[in-house]
Amino acid sequence: MGVVEFIPVNLITGFLGSGKTTLLQRLLADPALSDTAVLINEFGEVGLDHHLLERIDDTMVLLQSGCVCCTIRGELSDAIKDLFSKRERGIVPPFRRLVVESTGLADPFPILSTVQADPVLKHHFRLGNVITTVDAVNGLSRPESIKQVAVADRLVLTKTDLVDCADGLVDELRHLNPDAPLSRAVDQEIDAAALFEGEVHSPLRAFPAVADRPHGAVHGFALAFEGALDWTMFGIWLTMLLNRHGGEVLRVKGILNIEGSDTPVAVHGVQHLVHPPVHMAAWPDDDRRSHLVFIVDGLEREVIERSLKAFMSLE
Repeated sequence: MGVVEFIPVNLITGFLGSGKTTLLQRLLADPALSDTAVLINEFGEVGLDHHLLERIDDTMVLLQSGCVCCTIRGELSDAIKDLFSKRERGIVPPFRRLVVESTGLADPFPILSTVQADPVLKHHFRLGNVITTVDAVNGLSRPESIKQVAVADRLVLTKTDLVDCADGLVDELRHLNPDAPLSRAVDQEIDAAALFEGEVHSPLRAFPAVADRPHGAVHGFALAFEGALDWTMFGIWLTMLLNRHGGEVLRVKGILNIEGSDTPVAVHGVQHLVHPPVHMAAWPDDDRRSHLVFIVDGLEREVIERSLKAFMSLE
């Protein structure tokens, strides 16, 4: 039997009016997304008329770029299953990625958990990147927008032409989520493939310093540990941590020095969800310590650090 190719489910999120729809319009015209299916709430909100090539049924259209665009009716899991069924029957082209546009008030976690929790979907789909749009005018004024930024794998800053300077907001974004690549929608080309390609568990770039600076109760911090870790014990500890504090651990990401492995293991989790660990090909530099970055909501750094050290018998 061949290797199963799981279809990544990517999420475009962001608060109301932050530019999700405008970004999606740009992306749908890009030939790089020709093998992509998109699930949105309403066709009318996206303005697809000039992209429309063929209407497949009352919920689905084929665009000139080759994208399949569908409306979500009812439960998200049902919409994904219906789309996959039509793919298997040849009614729609064999897309190799799925993009879901969420509502502006949506908590990203339930959408992400749909993929891993549904017994049918998890055999065909996997979690992909979370792309969050941030409005330069309103910034991070709402708790929902802060959470959406914290869980993002990619950030897109919008409406910078409507403000004199966005440097302060960029600084806030970097403190909340130091490792997510940041694009500017107004004054640069948006590389559609770069937003969706690449693994969400890629290692932290040079482990940027995470300031312990709260934004409300949300803040980030980095931990580093000498010596090799026992993988089984670490897995038990992380599972216990997320079972108890998953609602407060918005994101955890890092690379680990594991006993018996010459190369590091990359880990990445969002709230209660943990992506499959990945054995990296090589260390990114000469630093052989294990590094973890946490973005948390109301959870103190000392609680996590003390717990990990005690459980792993770290000095």
